[in-house]
Amino acid sequence: MNYILFDKHIRENFLPFTYTRSVADIRCGILTMREKWEVYIGSAAHTDTVAYLQNIYTQELNAQNYFIAANIFPDMYVMQEINALASNSVLKNGETVIAYCLTESDSKQFIAGGELENLQTIQSQFQIASINHPWDIFSKNDNALRDDFNLLTANKNSQFLSKTNTVIGSDIFIAEGAKVEASILNATTGPIYIGKNAEVMEGCIIRGPFAMCDNAQLKMGAKIYGATTLGPNCKVGGEVNNAVFFANSSKAHDGFIGNSVIGEWCNLGADSNNSNLKNNYEEVKLWSEAKGTFVKTGLQFCGLMMADHSKCGINTMFNTGTVVGVSANIFGAGFPRNFIPSYSWGGASGFTEYKIDKALQTMKLVFARRNKALSQRDIELFTKVFELTSGQR
Repeated sequence: MNYILFDKHIRENFLPFTYTRSVADIRCGILTMREKWEVYIGSAAHTDTVAYLQNIYTQELNAQNYFIAANIFPDMYVMQEINALASNSVLKNGETVIAYCLTESDSKQFIAGGELENLQTIQSQFQIASINHPWDIFSKNDNALRDDFNLLTANKNSQFLSKTNTVIGSDIFIAEGAKVEASILNATTGPIYIGKNAEVMEGCIIRGPFAMCDNAQLKMGAKIYGATTLGPNCKVGGEVNNAVFFANSSKAHDGFIGNSVIGEWCNLGADSNNSNLKNNYEEVKLWSEAKGTFVKTGLQFCGLMMADHSKCGINTMFNTGTVVGVSANIFGAGFPRNFIPSYSWGGASGFTEYKIDKALQTMKLVFARRNKALSQRDIELFTKVFELTSGQR
């Protein structure tokens, strides 16, 4: 069977995070949406996304292909319904498309953006969960983390947890090579997952649900409230509450991040903080690049949305509901505005354009610190994003 995760119907809702990735590669819970589906599929999933991003993904077609909406959370029941689809049929939840089963010719038409006709509609018999906006990533992280914990730890044994720790509750899984010493782990409020070769340094206080992915690091004395996820290779310290770090990002020092989403390769300077609650306790509005205006989130608590490769200097202060685009550099006293476009350089006193050659040079240096090279494909991708967002600056 050939499975393809598609996102063109929803990806603009997730900008600026989806300038650099498919919706399938958004992390919510312990796993990305793609990783979740691949557990249920039992093999790799292909991707159907916008043209400039398609270059970084594989896509192949068979005589029969299952196209699955990348923003839908999988479970065994919806997986059974998808596999039961006949050719030229669509599985829906009300008017929401969950998946298509298409012949090769109709698959090509769908990928090209053409209308599909004469499809048999099947209504799902089960409740379907999904992410539809950036704030869903942290607000639905609690349930997603619990589901992923059960998925990843089923029929597996946790590694030994050192007696130097204070442990409350039992839903704690320590993967191979992980280190946890002299810390407090409270799993009575949700499970705690420590990935392969991850490290919890001395003096950390963790309240579940919480997940550290492979090679992540929690710095000494960190205070973590659920539901929080640290993606692979992230380094985090200070106080964190209900935040999702995608991968390779650092908040290594004191400061508060709450009800937030941090992309890849971001760095938050020492004592940087975000507000997650307005002084008047009103509903938070968040900038939507798709609509070009601020939109209601339905949330009272909503913090910082920071896309890939963005950085902030020490003591940076972010207002409630701030959106930061790709490769922005923020510094200086005061609160910068609530929407900081991609490739912006500055702070509360004003912004200038962060030139693409300078931005790429910084990316090269950041990658080199993790023994990674900036590829030609990376250069082309971030140059394209620079061009796509030029009108915002």
